[in-house]
Amino acid sequence: MTLHTGLWWLRWLPADSRAGVQRRALIVWGVAAVIALLQTLFSPAQHPLGASLVYSYGISTCIWFLCDPLRIALRRWLRAEAPHYWTLNARSVLHQLLAIVLGYAAGTAMGDAYTGRSTWQLLLLSPERFWGFLLWSVGISAGFLFFFYHREKAHALERLATDTRLKLLESQLEPHMLFNTLANLRVLIGTDPARATAMLDQLGDYLRATLAASRADGTAGSHTLALEFQRLRDYLGLMSVRMGERLRCTLDLPDDLAGHPVPPLLLQPLVENAIRHGLEPSVEGGEIVVSASAEGDTLRITVRDSGVGCSGTPLAGFGLTQVRERLATAFGTQGRLDWASTPGQGTQITLSLPRQVA
Repeated sequence: MTLHTGLWWLRWLPADSRAGVQRRALIVWGVAAVIALLQTLFSPAQHPLGASLVYSYGISTCIWFLCDPLRIALRRWLRAEAPHYWTLNARSVLHQLLAIVLGYAAGTAMGDAYTGRSTWQLLLLSPERFWGFLLWSVGISAGFLFFFYHREKAHALERLATDTRLKLLESQLEPHMLFNTLANLRVLIGTDPARATAMLDQLGDYLRATLAASRADGTAGSHTLALEFQRLRDYLGLMSVRMGERLRCTLDLPDDLAGHPVPPLLLQPLVENAIRHGLEPSVEGGEIVVSASAEGDTLRITVRDSGVGCSGTPLAGFGLTQVRERLATAFGTQGRLDWASTPGQGTQITLSLPRQVA
């Protein structure tokens, strides 16, 4: 079971924190098992394996739940902002201390209910041993918190670097598209002034929509497939002014995938290539079909044209290079671009991305 498929029990948490919470839970539970086994190994008479597992998992899970998921739920009170919820301040430290004490008490109560004895009586019979157990639990919990704080801080810096890299690539794509459009507009001014005027008006509408979308998509993961397809509609509307009936297009986006996050301007360079290298060289023009589908944990987005096609290796142009870089930056080895083309029948490009289940 992957992290994404196991997130159903954390749906009440913000989407950007669920995978991290479950990842930390798996670490806590793994260490809890090791602690229980060590207790039984070194003191089998006092700590039978069953009892050790119940105490270890009970205490670890309760402290983890109060320190981690509950902390995210209380993020406003703790003054911790997404995506790095592990903020150090007076309220956060107070919450963590209370969470450790209450979690220890709750987990101990679970173990006592299983064994039928009272750990609290140990406070009267052997105070040193009782406080030793408590301090040991506090020390382990503090170690976890220290580890998770620095680990999540490093992840936050990685996310910031990734977002910066994607923004840089996006800033390179937008002028490239604009220059291509202005070059086409220059040709139309000399051959068909009326269509040039219509194209200029459409360009203005497209730029206004793109500017509004870029201002609204300021948070990581907020750019969805629905917004990406809307930008494609705006761009294809701009191109249809120039190509007229020679350009036909179909955009197929299932409703259940509309909210899936993707990097901005991921598809437009592929559509630009399909028009420039596939449809424009053809006298009849052709059709562009952009579709999205889900196959298990994989999201597939296909851009297919019925243009002239080609043989051999794909064109190593600006658009394909940028899309490959954006896939590598956003998804690492989980993002893939597959290219297939047949002379006289067109070209198909398929993007494979990891599917994020909300």
